[in-house]
Amino acid sequence: MKYLATIGIECHVQFKTKTKLFCACDNDSRESKPNTNICPTCFGLPGALPRVNAEAINYALRAGAALDCMVAEVISFDRKHYFYPDLPLGYQITQMRQPVVLTGEITLPKTGTTVAIHHAHLEADAGKNTHPTGADYSLVDLNRASTPLLEIVSEPDMHTPQEAREYARELYLRMKYAEVSDVDLFQGNMRFDINVSVAPEGVSELGTRTETKNLNSFKSIERAAAYEISRQTEVLSSGGLITQETRGWDDAKQKTISQRGKEHAHDYRYMPEPDIPPITITTERVKQCTSDLIKPSEIREQLRAVGLDTDTIETLIEYPEVVSRVQDLQGPAVKFASNLFASVWFSQDSAREFQGSVAQLQDLYELVAADKLSSTNAKVVFLAIAKDQTLSVEAFTSSNNLLQVSDDSALDGFVAEVLAENQQAAQDVRAGELKAIGFLVGQVMKKSKGQANPAKVQELLRRTLSE
Repeated sequence: MKYLATIGIECHVQFKTKTKLFCACDNDSRESKPNTNICPTCFGLPGALPRVNAEAINYALRAGAALDCMVAEVISFDRKHYFYPDLPLGYQITQMRQPVVLTGEITLPKTGTTVAIHHAHLEADAGKNTHPTGADYSLVDLNRASTPLLEIVSEPDMHTPQEAREYARELYLRMKYAEVSDVDLFQGNMRFDINVSVAPEGVSELGTRTETKNLNSFKSIERAAAYEISRQTEVLSSGGLITQETRGWDDAKQKTISQRGKEHAHDYRYMPEPDIPPITITTERVKQCTSDLIKPSEIREQLRAVGLDTDTIETLIEYPEVVSRVQDLQGPAVKFASNLFASVWFSQDSAREFQGSVAQLQDLYELVAADKLSSTNAKVVFLAIAKDQTLSVEAFTSSNNLLQVSDDSALDGFVAEVLAENQQAAQDVRAGELKAIGFLVGQVMKKSKGQANPAKVQELLRRTLSE
């Protein structure tokens, strides 16, 4: 029997607001000692009331537009009664009845799969538990408590691990370009929960799902989905039943492990948050929050229009600072620089912050276009300006003898020497074995220390050997 897998993803995006969602505590605790960015609201002390961070709502509106989703006209908050050992309130303030972001859909750029967004809601993050090895106690750090999160909930529209990975990456790119989050996966700025179910092919009803939580890399999303599909298929094929549960991903063993039974909505005992009244979202506010929004889809269209292939575009698009430089170039220089970034800069271990200027890139292209600089030496200059925006391209190429020699009179001597030293290869070319001409060109390049124009050299060799 054939089985069909179905995948849905819940993505938690940590907003980079200055303060937390419901208090004025610093939202950035990366360099802080445990339990220092806290207040009575973080501790859930009696009489401490939540105050909604307006910037967090603005970020949510911006994120909604980046997701191509509708946004609500009125939003409200709810209490989700669930035991969090690192959330002293005893409940989480979230959105259940009136979330800020409503329906929308995302078309994945490579597979073309359309994934619908059910909604996205704002909620306060919990703190962080640490379990020292060998100790019979746990430590609680509340610095992260009340950090604003946007939980993006997809419909179960994906059916392969590859689609799940691509969807997660697309969310990452959209939040990155929306500039609402640092989107540092290692630091947990984005975390993914994947829901996987398997059912016999042709059956309309979905199978029992499992949820694998807190994945923080695209690779782990793909591998966890693949493992769950394989595991569930094996269980069903042997006549067993799938248990609805929450599972975790063991990266060392490359497998999911059972953690606890999966709760249903009624288990959370939702109730309206009595201390936060409903909030009206005006059209004007949405416009103000989204007027300068840039979407990855727009970037892709612009780069495709200058002739870049999909792989190059997908490499560049992860680096907005590079894309902005490329887009400021003129004419064919856009494609020229894009290919250099994709093939040279991103292959460097330390190459992430490009220091070079648009003017330097344009000057570099002009030298190559004028046949004054070879493609090989262009890479040398490119890596030099990448680390020094004050460097003169022309001065650097001249002082390092990188300029390409294209003048016939300057090349004739090299060609004559090479032909005299390699008479058999010259004879082979005259006999019609044109492969030998590549060898001769290489010898001229070697004699000229890479400065000869290879196209011009080949032209001279063909002309000389045909006489």
